[in-house]
Amino acid sequence: MRGRTLSAGIALAVFTGMTVTLAAQPVTASPIAATAAARPIAAPAAVLAAPDISVSNVQAHLTQFNSIASSNGGNRRAGSAGYTASLTYVKSRLQAAGYTVSEQYCSSCTYPSNNLIAEWPGGPADQVVMFGAHLDGVSAGPGINDNATGSSTLLENALVLAGQNPTMTKRVRFAWWTDEEQGLNGSRFYVNSLNATQRGYIKGYYNFDMVGSINGGYFINRVTSTTAAPLKAYWDSLGLQPEENVEGQGRSDDYYFQQAGIPTSGYAAGASARKTSAQAAKWGGTANSAYDPCYHRACDTTANVSATVLNRAADGVAYALWQLAVGGGTPTNDFSVAVSPTARTVARGASTTAAVVTATTSGSAQSVSLSASGAPSGVSVSFSPSSVTSGGSATMTLTASASAATGTVTITVTGTGSVTRSASLTLTVTGTGGCAGGQVIGNGGFETGSAPWTASTGVITNASGQPARTGSYKAWLNGYGSTRTETLYQSVTVPAGCASYTLSFWLHIDTAETTGSTAYDRLTVQVGSTTLATYSNLNAAAGYVQRTFNVAAYAGQTVTLRFNGTEDSSLQTSFVIDDVTLQAS
Repeated sequence: MRGRTLSAGIALAVFTGMTVTLAAQPVTASPIAATAAARPIAAPAAVLAAPDISVSNVQAHLTQFNSIASSNGGNRRAGSAGYTASLTYVKSRLQAAGYTVSEQYCSSCTYPSNNLIAEWPGGPADQVVMFGAHLDGVSAGPGINDNATGSSTLLENALVLAGQNPTMTKRVRFAWWTDEEQGLNGSRFYVNSLNATQRGYIKGYYNFDMVGSINGGYFINRVTSTTAAPLKAYWDSLGLQPEENVEGQGRSDDYYFQQAGIPTSGYAAGASARKTSAQAAKWGGTANSAYDPCYHRACDTTANVSATVLNRAADGVAYALWQLAVGGGTPTNDFSVAVSPTARTVARGASTTAAVVTATTSGSAQSVSLSASGAPSGVSVSFSPSSVTSGGSATMTLTASASAATGTVTITVTGTGSVTRSASLTLTVTGTGGCAGGQVIGNGGFETGSAPWTASTGVITNASGQPARTGSYKAWLNGYGSTRTETLYQSVTVPAGCASYTLSFWLHIDTAETTGSTAYDRLTVQVGSTTLATYSNLNAAAGYVQRTFNVAAYAGQTVTLRFNGTEDSSLQTSFVIDDVTLQAS
């Protein structure tokens, strides 16, 4: 959750006319039924029972996020290597489950990086119920309660939905936001990207930010609204007596949806505000202590989460999702198909392979026959084995004859069982010995102006404060001794059919930081969506040091090479880059 309120006077969106009927005694083991007379989000008349969400599975996701932070400088701040790895983890699980997944680059974010949007392909496209949580954390720690708990709760709910594959009465869309901690920037960018028609399709947005606070409470955004009714009904069935999320008003990603006129609600368990004696009496915990004593601190680890609070939030999300978007009936047998990797290059007279992975997404496992279409003349595709039981995998071999048609095509891999599912692979066929080779970076020494680079103002410079390695110009990121983010990037087409691909640049790091242990200022190097390396003030040294990377994985692709420098509020660190090359041979 963002650290300070955006607006002190946000009006609550309260809807009337909904009646929730509960049993005389609280139900503690299963969700209760809710009916509504008039509402902006209509629950189906008959729904399947909502599933129990395994809190152990949610905690396993938390462990992954904690490990990602530990391996990437101790945090998952937007734009960092830790954030990129977090997004990759969530995206890979969703794609394997059969979601339609996209990344949205937030160019106006403080730390430019990607939102992740996943949509389950069922239900009417103009009737959308949306569930969101911010994926980023602060730089002070791994950000597990704030907000790996919300992210993990939605991820596990998404996977369970895919696994059960029920009949859908509405389209369900999940979102994991970037740059929330810097001002709700990722969700604002998304909302602003929607036109009026697209905004009208979203019948409700539900936000989940800090849903496992260790001294937590049970708070609901706009608790008396019709939109909140299914969330409240579930917690009411447990006798929790939830309250309005006063502390979180205007401080999380529901804000810009609400401002756009989209009905909103969500769960929260509390941040730095203190639990009252009355709340401790009904919920347990410690009165006059913060709901989350590790809020925005290094101790916000997996130890800083209440499994009980987390479990009740995860099950409440499932109950609301099923009430709002799931119809009656028995789930059908279904499966998903994925290809890894999704792009391959082969020369005439040679062959290449990829893995075809299937998964049972609903019902029972079934036999799946594999086939391919779209191969160019002279290219044959075979599978070993040619039929698998869903949950199994096969090896796809693509063989190009000496006279195969060259170029890039999309090959569709189809699995046929009780239903048909498909995935695609981009194949590039090159002529024998057809490597174009050479240097593919434009203006790598920065001596001919800025093109084809795109850079923050003043980055490409001949200023005397830092010398170029060769010539007069270089790229000088940061070095101001104040909070600042600067970027340098260009689009690069990597030729196919070569034996080696080496990215190289010379880097000089100069710093006024005095620490020998803390990375305050960072330079991230990315190709496409992959972070190759992160450097910091801890890597400072006299003179330039050459850095090299094997980028053969990008053969035949057009990708963006990006340098992103971030500097904190004091003591400058300069990241000076010169003589950038990508040699293919």
